[in-house]
Amino acid sequence: MKHKTAGYSNTPLIIKLGIKPAMKIQLINQPENYYQLLSTDISEQLVNEKACLPERQETPDLVHLFVKSNKEFEAAMNKLKSVIKMNTSVTIWVSWYKKSAKIATDITEDVIRNYALQNDLVDVKVCAVNDVWSALKLVVPVKKR
Repeated sequence: MKHKTAGYSNTPLIIKLGIKPAMKIQLINQPENYYQLLSTDISEQLVNEKACLPERQETPDLVHLFVKSNKEFEAAMNKLKSVIKMNTSVTIWVSWYKKSAKIATDITEDVIRNYALQNDLVDVKVCAVNDVWSALKLVVPVKKR
């Protein structure tokens, strides 16, 4: 299968994000065409976060969060604090509108990075998702895991 690419590299998005078949994935506010962007249907890998019984809930290995505002970003990150505590090796990709998309927003790469540094996270990679979205990879520093 030929993968679509975004940005300057020819690397498929699923590879850029580091999504592997065995991983449990949590998507938050993803665009409707997310699986098309990945060129892969990962629905079988999605965590069961709405399970009635706590022991049936799954902890993700990777979270991909899409945000349109700083308020939405901070609210989502506050909810993810419990995920980070349960899995300190979790990867969190935060996507926001690129400036070139010309969509009004108060969220930027610097806002995300500053939040991360104030909350025991570090950014380790940035990538283009498509013509509208960029993504910043946040992780817990190795010495704090």
